[in-house]
Amino acid sequence: MSFLKLTQFFLRNWSAAPFAGLDNYSVAVDFDGAVGRSLLHSFLVTVVFTLLTVGLSWLLGICGAVLMQGSFRGRAVLRALFLVPYALPVYAGVITWSFLLQRDSGLVNHLLVDQLHLFGERPFWLIGSNSFWSLIVVCVWRSWPFAFLVLMAGLQNIPGDLYEAAAIDGAGWGRRLRAVTLPMLRPVNQVLVLVLFLWTFNDFNTPYVLFGKSAPHEADLISIHIYQSSFVTWNFGSGSAMSVLLLLFLLVVTAVYLVATSRRRSDA
Repeated sequence: MSFLKLTQFFLRNWSAAPFAGLDNYSVAVDFDGAVGRSLLHSFLVTVVFTLLTVGLSWLLGICGAVLMQGSFRGRAVLRALFLVPYALPVYAGVITWSFLLQRDSGLVNHLLVDQLHLFGERPFWLIGSNSFWSLIVVCVWRSWPFAFLVLMAGLQNIPGDLYEAAAIDGAGWGRRLRAVTLPMLRPVNQVLVLVLFLWTFNDFNTPYVLFGKSAPHEADLISIHIYQSSFVTWNFGSGSAMSVLLLLFLLVVTAVYLVATSRRRSDA
């Protein structure tokens, strides 16, 4: 499809679409043109969004997993509550957030403006520059329980003798975390970070449910951008070329990441 000028006029008989060669690709990577500039903007927004979401999800996951390792009253209840966002269907969870983030009737503005008086007027959370941060909050809320679950399973496989030996040597909690916990979790983190990166970079459901078919310019992720290029403007050839370019980018990043982490592990 990416080698064809496939538009709405050829949907009934797509094989009759004119051959485009590499024209769809050249238009997509022509950053001086309107299509290329918008695709580059969407790509950069997606990169920043993915780095922040994966970093925050991993940080919350490791903090929750470490805190849940100790035995205390109500630990099982807290573990179950932490996993609720991951267990909820994505559409139910994101639709709930869309109601919470409404400007006039949302609970977020009611709490921040009416109760805590942190803002003078009700901000828009689903349009403008705030939409980017709203999207990050929702995605972190959805993805950090998965990181918590994986890291908690990894922590349970670390022998307790290592912590006892470190404590005898005088290592405090922070030192044990840096010298024992994180090195032992390195194989788990290698897979976890890669999976979170791929899931987040390709995430379509969250922005689509949160913003609809047309995401704000500040939150124009590449998945939504490709969808608009294919199913809104009906240029399936251009959208297919963008999808192939996205696939190639993810393959290169994955290969570089696996090579770098494997080499670091072998050196260690």
